[in-house]
Amino acid sequence: MKDYYQLLEIAAGASADEVKRAFRAQIAKYHPDKVHHLGKEFQEMAADRAAELTEAYRILSDDGRRADYDRARLENGAQASGGAASAPPPAESSRPRPAADSGSAAAPPPPPPPEDDAPPRGAQFTQERASRDQYVRKATVGRFRQALDAIGGDYDEASAPGFDLALVPKRKLFGTGKKPKLLGRFVPLVDRQSVADAWAQAGKWSGADEVCVFLMGSSLAAAGELGGEIANQRRRQPKGKLTLIPVDARTWDAHMPLDAPAVAKSLLARLKSGT
Repeated sequence: MKDYYQLLEIAAGASADEVKRAFRAQIAKYHPDKVHHLGKEFQEMAADRAAELTEAYRILSDDGRRADYDRARLENGAQASGGAASAPPPAESSRPRPAADSGSAAAPPPPPPPEDDAPPRGAQFTQERASRDQYVRKATVGRFRQALDAIGGDYDEASAPGFDLALVPKRKLFGTGKKPKLLGRFVPLVDRQSVADAWAQAGKWSGADEVCVFLMGSSLAAAGELGGEIANQRRRQPKGKLTLIPVDARTWDAHMPLDAPAVAKSLLARLKSGT
């Protein structure tokens, strides 16, 4: 059975307000406006996930449905582990009471069993998350290639370790021109660490040549964190010119530096317009 708590990424003991907040945060990722730029296959995947999230919210936001679901979930977990579902504790009125003893106090009731609020991050959950990221990666890189083809075919595809896309300017009769090399990488979260990693690998690959890196993700850290790490990397840059642009793959909004190469500005304008 589907684990709605894992789907919404909340604990089993989450409050009604926490369920509502989690649903709103998750469903926003799959809104049609967020995936209109992707292919039909990925739009259908987003619609399926949105339907699952809506069903999870319908169940967990209703006290009666949630209680029934929790009982079924508990039974399903017990059967999967080879045991029997735990029976609910007896009502207070049916519990045996200690015999009266004038010489000793009544024995205290046993402590309640610990609540298992944190759902296990099982293999199925991990696999679903990895599959979703892989779908989004393919769609993002595919859209990036289409936009590049639309603004002109002045690049040849190359290979760069750790990157989803590597392009070098086509050789011309008199040198290679002034266009920079281009690198693209998709990560689930664009943050300080992913900026540092991409910068280091791009620098090794490009050498002294100018290179522009598009670091694309379905989620971005705060602008201050990204800007601080980019500034730190620029201070340590030993040679050549490296420009790194964090890109929100959901909307194609980007933290574009003022000195970004013209091809980067044209490419991102094309991506954002969806044409």
